[in-house]
Amino acid sequence: MRFKDKVVVVTGGNRGIGLAITKRFVSEGARVAIIGTRPESVDPVVSELSADGADVKGYALNVADREAVESTFKQIGADFGSIDVLVNNAGVTRDTLLMRMKEDDWDTVLDINLKGAFNCLKAVTRPMMKNRKGRIINISSVVGQTGNAGQANYSASKSGLFGLTKSAAKELASRNITVNAVAPGYIATEMTDAISDEAREAFLTNIPLARTGQGEEVAACIAFLASDDAAYITGQTVNVDGGLVM
Repeated sequence: MRFKDKVVVVTGGNRGIGLAITKRFVSEGARVAIIGTRPESVDPVVSELSADGADVKGYALNVADREAVESTFKQIGADFGSIDVLVNNAGVTRDTLLMRMKEDDWDTVLDINLKGAFNCLKAVTRPMMKNRKGRIINISSVVGQTGNAGQANYSASKSGLFGLTKSAAKELASRNITVNAVAPGYIATEMTDAISDEAREAFLTNIPLARTGQGEEVAACIAFLASDDAAYITGQTVNVDGGLVM
């Protein structure tokens, strides 16, 4: 129960890797604020976890909306009393080749994946600095390191998180706040389930462990970085990718 009574905010915490992160923190005693884009996508998760005794609350929020982020995080602080951990997991894709990519495809992905992380990070900075402690984990992707055809917008947004992580880590270290990034590789989610068998096999040939990862494995890494065991780690990126990028 490493996180007993700790307050954790997980953006995009209602599905996919985000849900695995939420469940991991709940299993270790945390009180979790789950952020999703729509009430109808968040409320069922809150109901399910609450029925099992978890202390969770849901919040509908577009993380790209700065004013809405500020308001929501103030409400989370009022509801829970503090914020100890922030996991910036919310993200979207709008995949297409560069020559076909519309401006809106670019703006939407950068606004949510990168600006959204900035908005949420900024919202927790003041209360964490006041408490002189905190953990912030940004969920990037190995695609931010390697690039990927058809994902110029997504790759750029995830690469930008590396710079944001390092800069924030240097700014906040004096207040005992660590900022790290996790870069998942090919993780089994609803998104990857839609990929054809041929494409899946092509991915697997490049992964030394020769299998897809699980959301729970990403969540385990995040839980470590949020724990006291990682108190001397900041400004780093940890790949959870089965050896895909070395």
